[in-house]
Amino acid sequence: MDRKKECKERKNERRRKSRDFNARCLFMIYAVAVLLITVGSITVHAEGDPITVVNNLSDFIFGLIRAIGMILLGFGIVQVGLSLKSHDPSQRANGFLTLAGGIIITFAKEILNMIAG
Repeated sequence: MDRKKECKERKNERRRKSRDFNARCLFMIYAVAVLLITVGSITVHAEGDPITVVNNLSDFIFGLIRAIGMILLGFGIVQVGLSLKSHDPSQRANGFLTLAGGIIITFAKEILNMIAG
């Protein structure tokens, strides 16, 4: 009986040591990753006018937004077409809402420029 207890205790001790070792390894990996990120970072200097960089980024982001709006616009058109075919009024309402949302998202930049002046 005592032998079984001793065997069980040794097994539990090995498990605890294994968990401690795993925790230490994970912490070391985390510490090395943080160290590499901090030490390895490079300061970047932008050439030219910073406003140009901001405008280019703005154009890129609005281009992505326009693409998402076009996708929603196409999905809305398909949804309205399917609802007309199946005579489903709730799908038709969802289709028109998706269509309107797609139009608004597609022309978001122009709408914001019109509001801002």
